Amino acid sequence: MDYYSSMHINNIMTAILSRTGEILYLIEGNREAVLVDTGLGVGHLKEYLKGLTHKPLTVLLTHGHEDHALGAPEFDNVYMSPEDRALYQSHCPMEVRRGYLQSQLGQGAEQLTEEDFVPPCPDYAFHALEDGMVFDLGDVHVEAWSLPGHTAGSFVFLIREYRILISGDACNNATFLFGEEALTVEEYQQHLKAFQAKQEDRYHRIFLSHRMIEGGEDCIKEAIELCGDIMEGNTDDVPFRFMDTCACMAKKQNEYFEREDGKFANIIYNRDKVWKR
Repeated sequence: MDYYSSMHINNIMTAILSRTGEILYLIEGNREAVLVDTGLGVGHLKEYLKGLTHKPLTVLLTHGHEDHALGAPEFDNVYMSPEDRALYQSHCPMEVRRGYLQSQLGQGAEQLTEEDFVPPCPDYAFHALEDGMVFDLGDVHVEAWSLPGHTAGSFVFLIREYRILISGDACNNATFLFGEEALTVEEYQQHLKAFQAKQEDRYHRIFLSHRMIEGGEDCIKEAIELCGDIMEGNTDDVPFRFMDTCACMAKKQNEYFEREDGKFANIIYNRDKVWKR
């Protein structure tokens, strides 16, 4: 099975697309390279990257979920927020990956053998990813900024010279806020506001980690507004099911995750996780 494919975005960025729909990003300066996220730890990502770059590589993880972080042990120089370490460890068991693959690929998941998986490594020695870190790739700088909500340790990455923000799962057109690891809607809005106040004029494009490469430029602004709608009860609350979890989609969308009112950002949440306790 060819698990990965790639798409050239510009002279420094390549999107790497997995069979299960995750989007990873390779960013290359004239001296070094950064990989944002490692996917499920399936399909020999490190070997695939040899066909894309030979520069020294640093890996930055947006957060600790299985579909973003489980490929980390293939690499030597990986940064992740310490806030998500326990989450990463809880997703290490092979049955977690198998369950996710089954939900995304159906019978196609059966084509993957044990040799296709990175062995579980719950004690992997991550470098601590901290708010405001800058990774100098030569002529390109990647900044790491904390944006909790989806998880306590969620990060986004700003490519300074290109004014591009890689938002991961921290803010998109279907931000999950229903897991035990997610913050409340109220807390999420507070973090969004703080981030937007500092970074609003520093990016003009947003790149995502699922379904589509580029999202709406006003995604974070719209998510702040939507958090207010949720807290005020001004939502459609469309039933939403993901694997074994039931939640609510705040605003109606079509099958392509496009909001019916024309805006981009959307949030999937549970009513008991709206207000900070």
